[in-house]
Amino acid sequence: MRISRDQAQQNHDRVVTTAAAMFRERGFDGVAVGDLMKAAGFTHGGFYNHFKSKEALSAQALDQAFRQMDDHRAGVESLDDLLAQYLSEAARRAPGKACPAAALAGDVSRQGEPVKQVFAEGFERMVESMAARLPEGPKARGEAIALLARMAGALALARAMPESSDLGREVLAAALESCRADAARLTGEANQKPPELSSGGR
Repeated sequence: MRISRDQAQQNHDRVVTTAAAMFRERGFDGVAVGDLMKAAGFTHGGFYNHFKSKEALSAQALDQAFRQMDDHRAGVESLDDLLAQYLSEAARRAPGKACPAAALAGDVSRQGEPVKQVFAEGFERMVESMAARLPEGPKARGEAIALLARMAGALALARAMPESSDLGREVLAAALESCRADAARLTGEANQKPPELSSGGR
């Protein structure tokens, strides 16, 4: 039985959404196509009706994962809240719903150029979003990159340890304290008044 174009698109989107979560949880190579299709509610044979290859799906799923995070960041008002949510036990325990940069950076490094390009574009949006929350200036982009690298690295390290690990919690706590200190420093520097010009002895 043929299905409508709208239904076909809904089925396609369902597979992508399922993959966006499963890849973050298990990695690209840790998810077989058959298992993915079953989780999405379809048969293995239907995969190639929607995607040319697993790499094509990987790129689409990664893009969706980053865009989910784009939408989430847009709804977080303060930088402090963003830092606290990112470097939290909740994020540590739910990789399928959290940042793909922390979950998949290592995996992406072993993928083809199309997947790497999607990762680069997604991370670029993260950088732009973070820089927009920092005081304007020539160093804002570099500071944003440094903060994000610390955040993603800490979350990835914490996930590499057992959930019961005290060290994993220490990693998140130390990274959060450090990022908060840097955010406060940057804001403080921006609020400092420039030194007054000499009055020439008047």
